[in-house]
Amino acid sequence: MSRVYLFNKPFQVMCQFTDDAGRATLADFIQEPGVYAAGRLDYDSEGLLVLTDEGSLQHVLTDPRHKLAKTYWVQVEGEPSAQALEQMRQGLRLKDGLTLPAEVRLLPSEIETSLWQRDPPIRYRANIPTSWLEIKIKEGRNRQVRRMTAAINHPTLRLIRMGLGPWQLTELAPGEGRLLSEQEYQTTVAPLLASRDNRRSSSAARKPGHVPSGASHRRRAYRASGARRKGSSGSHG
Repeated sequence: MSRVYLFNKPFQVMCQFTDDAGRATLADFIQEPGVYAAGRLDYDSEGLLVLTDEGSLQHVLTDPRHKLAKTYWVQVEGEPSAQALEQMRQGLRLKDGLTLPAEVRLLPSEIETSLWQRDPPIRYRANIPTSWLEIKIKEGRNRQVRRMTAAINHPTLRLIRMGLGPWQLTELAPGEGRLLSEQEYQTTVAPLLASRDNRRSSSAARKPGHVPSGASHRRRAYRASGARRKGSSGSHG
């Protein structure tokens, strides 16, 4: 069974195991050998990171064609209006094109008390309130969530990834991680890989010129018999 490691990446930790600039990296927290991050989480973002030694799973988690949902809790400056949130749900025009519709809801302000304290804390501005949003997206453009909140004039102050595909950030403090059990693997990873295989089969079947194996065999046999018939009629001349 391949290994899948769930990790709560702290703020200002590089999403890699080495860094020439001397910044904190995954190597400062993870001793599990041979696993690598499936996708990235920005240096200044926190939360769920999935690492694995399974190349097929890395592909599923990073290929935008699979459209796995990513859930973020985002603290923004100000109080977004209902209209601003609806803009995100409809899709926003960014420099690299229109985003897919996002699922967005306003979280209660008390949600902050259930989270760990960030070190260092965010910079609060006097007389400007903050709000927490839950944002779910199915694409992974560079710094997309931050650009989306900026597009509605509510800059991101803190960003935590709470979920990725079938996994949620639960019971993991910043810097902590754990391997999936065999049962968790069978209920979360196996369906993802099966879905990828089914998608590949469907895609191959739709390609021009593709013929099912049985039909291909019958076509070759028919061509061979046709060649024999042509050879016979020619010898009668």
